[in-house]
Amino acid sequence: MSAPVRPWKDEAMETDKTAPEGTEKPRRVMLANARENLRNACDQLNIHPDVFEELKWPRETLAISLLIRMDDGSRRAFKAWRCRYNDRRGPTKGGVRFHPNVSLDEIETLSFWMTFKCAVANLPFGGGKGGVCVDTKQLSANELERLSRAYIEAFAPFIGPDRDILAPDMYTNGIVIAWMSDEYSSITGQASPTAITGKPLAFGGTVGRIDATARGGYIALRHLEGSLGLEPDKSSVVIQGFGNVGYHCAKLLHADGYKIVGISDSSSGIYDASGLDPLAVMQHKHETGSVKGAKGHGKTKNISNADLLELECDVLVPAALERQITAENCDRIKARIILEMANGPLSPEADKALTEAGHIIIPDILANAGGVTVSHLEWVQNRSGFYWDESRVRDHLKTTMETETQAVWALHNEMNLSMREAAYVHGLRRIAESVEARGTQAYFEDT
Repeated sequence: MSAPVRPWKDEAMETDKTAPEGTEKPRRVMLANARENLRNACDQLNIHPDVFEELKWPRETLAISLLIRMDDGSRRAFKAWRCRYNDRRGPTKGGVRFHPNVSLDEIETLSFWMTFKCAVANLPFGGGKGGVCVDTKQLSANELERLSRAYIEAFAPFIGPDRDILAPDMYTNGIVIAWMSDEYSSITGQASPTAITGKPLAFGGTVGRIDATARGGYIALRHLEGSLGLEPDKSSVVIQGFGNVGYHCAKLLHADGYKIVGISDSSSGIYDASGLDPLAVMQHKHETGSVKGAKGHGKTKNISNADLLELECDVLVPAALERQITAENCDRIKARIILEMANGPLSPEADKALTEAGHIIIPDILANAGGVTVSHLEWVQNRSGFYWDESRVRDHLKTTMETETQAVWALHNEMNLSMREAAYVHGLRRIAESVEARGTQAYFEDT
């Protein structure tokens, strides 16, 4: 039998070729870039083209306009999306983000990343994602509740505990998730805690979920300390993004002896070569609304977010938004190790340049998989009605993160791959098994 032609070799997929002739064909730049990782992993594993064909586009994406009554009596429309990228390994799973820059391309790319993240963590889930294009800072609490409930009302037929499971993401905190969970239960006419994870404990949430994403990255880094030549009491760390993930990551590393020398939030940054106490910085942020002006152990100075990325340090932790390190600034990055706690913080060009320069990048689909790992535990506990204590949740998270981190590191060494390439190969093996188990072209040619 002749070898199958590999369709990913020359096909350009940066635009939506299904759009009608004569209409604008929206660019899928982020998704096209993300698919390069899939392309490379397929080549490394000599995967059957059927697998690539299934994974190159989302299984389904739904776009809806949410019409909300504002407090002044007016009505405003908000564009909203939900994407189920691939469900071969189980129901799709992914957060809902409320952010003014949310777009279709971003949502589909994030759901692609979630597909691989769940596979890397060996969870029985596929990848999904949702979002609303909105600046929540411009909404009252009542308007935010209406928007949260409207999202669930609109997407209720699309989601569900065995179809598509929601979770929190940017600007969808505990109370937003509680509103969403309550609305879904009202629509279904019964308590339905398994449809949404990341819930407050009173709504069926799990202990250990608040810091799970940060703890997962912390566990991965600690597990690789020996291989990376890191000594906590001699290593410095810079944290970009001081929300839930950045704060807890800084706190965990600081407690183990790492020196946190730089921290930034969305508006400012601070640097102190003598070190910063994350708890004190967070207290200052609560009191003033920003990390700016927080005091460290020495001569603390205020710096820009851009300058913070370029600080001298051993470990840089991007924990904010996508594409913070690009071709424009990557040659000024001094950190030897980059722990990606945000989704897609490096552009493909920056990732390639930094890898070739010898930097070690612990990729997002491994580093921040702790959140979905503990969300899976919440889903399991909701289904059984039996809830575990925090030590059991953390032990499970530690075992999962160490096992998968070691597997990715082994592939990195055995196949001479970057950590990102190794993570995609690791996840693709599992996804491919589920696709091939249903029969590929080769099977049908032989029957």
